[in-house]
Amino acid sequence: MKSILLSLAMPPTGFLTLIVIGLLLHGRLHRFGRRLAWFATIGLFLLSLPVVSHMALMALETGLPTTPPAEHPPQAIVVLGAEVVPDRQDALGARAGLLTLDRLRSAAALRRSTGLPILVTGGTTERDTPAVGRVMERTLQNDFEIPVRWVEARSLDTRENALFSADILRSAGISSVYVVTTAWHMKRALVAFEGTGLTITAAPTPPQEMVPPDLEDFLPHASAWQTAYFALHEWIGLVWYRLR
Repeated sequence: MKSILLSLAMPPTGFLTLIVIGLLLHGRLHRFGRRLAWFATIGLFLLSLPVVSHMALMALETGLPTTPPAEHPPQAIVVLGAEVVPDRQDALGARAGLLTLDRLRSAAALRRSTGLPILVTGGTTERDTPAVGRVMERTLQNDFEIPVRWVEARSLDTRENALFSADILRSAGISSVYVVTTAWHMKRALVAFEGTGLTITAAPTPPQEMVPPDLEDFLPHASAWQTAYFALHEWIGLVWYRLR
């Protein structure tokens, strides 16, 4: 249900829904409906521009605490899961999706440079698929030849990733960790870990490069809506976590 509501609310579907609602309003609400439809149309157009959607996403990737505290260096690496892709040819029935693979690649590199143990976290996100954490464990061990010390396979969102992972780590005597996730997801992840008793050092996947926009960035592209989806999802989630 949560994923369905997100799909209906996020662009482009959310704006299309507002346009339809606005056009269907009549009588006393006719003027309001026209304004609503125009508002949604303009929003839909702006978010189709790469220069807008990319800026909204890249703003999430700045100001991250990537320097470990000298007095309390990380003792482990926590890797947050994203998506898995059903795959009948795989022994688990699923493989890591692109976002998850990107995070695992960064975690593997960090493990090789630090030697720290790894915890992967992620529960079941889709029916008839294994927990994301289990897929991540298998991928790290089989594809990257990186051992996994702990697997958290119950969490359903970023907040639960943080809470359940912290429980495992505290019981192991660990109080300072690297957190690996997508760069634009890191701000929300850091808020999720607040209050868990862990000292967090951000270890994001490589962020997007800051390059001057060119002419094509000011022209509509369907791919910009996907970028806007991720950006708005993170900004809304960040505000929601702050208010909780």
